[in-house]
Amino acid sequence: MLAVQKISKSFGATEALSDVSLEVASGSTGVIIGPSGCGKTTLVRVIMGLVSPDRGQVRFNGEVLGQKNTSEIRHGIGYVVQGGALFPHMTAWSNVALMPKYLGWSSTEISRKVNSLTEIMDLPSEVLNQYPGELSGGQRQRVSLMRALVLDPEVLVLDEPFGALDPIVRFQLQTHLRTLFRRLGKTVLMVTHDIAEAAFFGDEIILMRSGMIVQQGSISDLLHRPKEEFVETFVSAQRTLFDSIQALE
Repeated sequence: MLAVQKISKSFGATEALSDVSLEVASGSTGVIIGPSGCGKTTLVRVIMGLVSPDRGQVRFNGEVLGQKNTSEIRHGIGYVVQGGALFPHMTAWSNVALMPKYLGWSSTEISRKVNSLTEIMDLPSEVLNQYPGELSGGQRQRVSLMRALVLDPEVLVLDEPFGALDPIVRFQLQTHLRTLFRRLGKTVLMVTHDIAEAAFFGDEIILMRSGMIVQQGSISDLLHRPKEEFVETFVSAQRTLFDSIQALE
């Protein structure tokens, strides 16, 4: 469903990505993980067509992402960032309905879809009439996910979607979303710095360092078959989460 082929990107003298290749199979979840500054967010921005690579290609369902089709392909991708990035001057309903209105959906179609997503995301209906500033962090992120799902995209790209949430809300939303992704059969690419979160969601984990992919595989591969010392160091650096990771195996 999603393939990144030999992507490289530099900003001046800084090489942000170097010959990066990865694939995410249809209906599976791939998780990109790595230390700050390793190129995770730059890679996501390239995948979304927000940044043009110096070399390489991004393919969605076999179609190469380029200047002529970026807008069309984006309609098939749901994008969620940390904090939700909702428009503060618009109600939750208006945020979710924005793209359907732009694409000419009828009021009936929009209402049916928004109501369905409200139920799926387990939100009280009255939340839809509130503005982002009146919502809790968990509610904002659920509305952001509704906005990402409203066009029924084939692919979801989530960039640190739980980073701004407190631990209890984060756990509740993680559990809800993992079940939801599997039920809907969505192809998901997620970025996180949390290896326990990567283990919880990921069918495959992609560990990055200095703009390159160090290792791809299951959490068991990273734990028991590290390809180099950095992999061991990165996993061990999160020792407080180690027991949780092993429990998920």
